[in-house]
Amino acid sequence: MLTSLVNPRNWFAEAIATYALVFFGPLSIILSVVAFGDGLSIESIIMISLGHGAAVGLMVYAFGHISGAHINPAVTIPMMITKKISVQDGIGYIIFQLIGAVVAAFSLKAILPEIGAKVNFGTQGGPSELLNSSIASGIAVEIILTFFLVTVIFLTAVHKKAAAGIHGISIGGIVFLLHLVGVPLTGASMNPARTFGPAVVSGFWELHWLYWVAPIIGGIIAGVIMNYVFVNKAEPKTKSVTRSTGKSQKLEQYEKQYLSRLEKEPAKEETKEETKKVSRPRKARAKKSNPQSDLEKYEKRYLARLEKQAQGEGASTDEE
Repeated sequence: MLTSLVNPRNWFAEAIATYALVFFGPLSIILSVVAFGDGLSIESIIMISLGHGAAVGLMVYAFGHISGAHINPAVTIPMMITKKISVQDGIGYIIFQLIGAVVAAFSLKAILPEIGAKVNFGTQGGPSELLNSSIASGIAVEIILTFFLVTVIFLTAVHKKAAAGIHGISIGGIVFLLHLVGVPLTGASMNPARTFGPAVVSGFWELHWLYWVAPIIGGIIAGVIMNYVFVNKAEPKTKSVTRSTGKSQKLEQYEKQYLSRLEKEPAKEETKEETKKVSRPRKARAKKSNPQSDLEKYEKRYLARLEKQAQGEGASTDEE
């Protein structure tokens, strides 16, 4: 279903939700360095995964019913391609996601300037040594991670038959899992806005393009497959015929609209019914009328007038 063409209120919601991710996510990276040292320990990976997963899951519950809580250009672009939102709204979403990310990164710089600078305020730095610093491997990892992120989003938040109330936990949970395995490999961006905000503040742009290209490719692949293979199958078709009535759903919709219109205008319908009731007996009487009986009535009336005139003349002669 296509939403309204332009909705700035939704854009603002996206800015706030993205601010939360880019503030609490990198903050968990900064605090893990303070708590566990510079290296990537199991504790620091868990802390970083919890920070990102909880931020996304809670923002989905907070703003999901307002804007959909995309929080991510790699989610918004597949939504535009599959016509879940309009292109105009999608562009607004992405712009405000980037604004929210930049403001969040500047907030971190204002609060923790020295410690934050040590980790470039949480921006990702490309494929790790575990991938032999291979750009191709880094792209593949980010595509796969984003593919499963967008898959969960489409099947829990977009799918009509998804269980109610699980989308926040599911999306937050998959973000936690993907960070758990992805942080040691590429930093687990899966989100151009998440990488863009800290890059603006830190000035660290090395392999920045990778965190735009790979997540967007993975998101588009997942969005198209999930939408046309699973999501669209769950949506009712307007041309289908119901078994009980044999009428198309489109026809039933028109009937409902007509009945609701009748309820809104009862006075007009009542007057129409009254005119029908009044006109029908007249027509019936006209059909049953007999020309001979009508002539007899006129004759009686004429004779009665003559009698009155005769009586009047007789009274005048008597007086004379």
